[in-house]
Amino acid sequence: MQSMDLVAMKNRLDARQLMVMESEVRNQGKNMIVAYVLWYFLGIFGGHRFYMKKTGSAVAQLILTITIIGIIINAVWWIVDAFLVHTWVRDYNRELEYRLVSQMIAQQDPPAPNSF
Repeated sequence: MQSMDLVAMKNRLDARQLMVMESEVRNQGKNMIVAYVLWYFLGIFGGHRFYMKKTGSAVAQLILTITIIGIIINAVWWIVDAFLVHTWVRDYNRELEYRLVSQMIAQQDPPAPNSF
């Protein structure tokens, strides 16, 4: 998905549809602050990854916290994730926006044929 495609798709929506879409992204999307709070306080246990629906790696982090070596690995993983959380949230919300806009366009009436 290209951001220009999304912009072109959004241009096909009216003001009401845009407001509904933005409201849905706020309600269903991920919050950057929540993601970073979870990363900071529960990151060693994979809390931020559970929040971002990265369940497989979240479970791996949770299991790794049981061992000493695992805690060391998780500490490095936790630091790396600090740089990734922002991108995950942005990409998740952009993908949600794309899905919502696509659904709204699919529900629109087809344009009337041009008559001369």
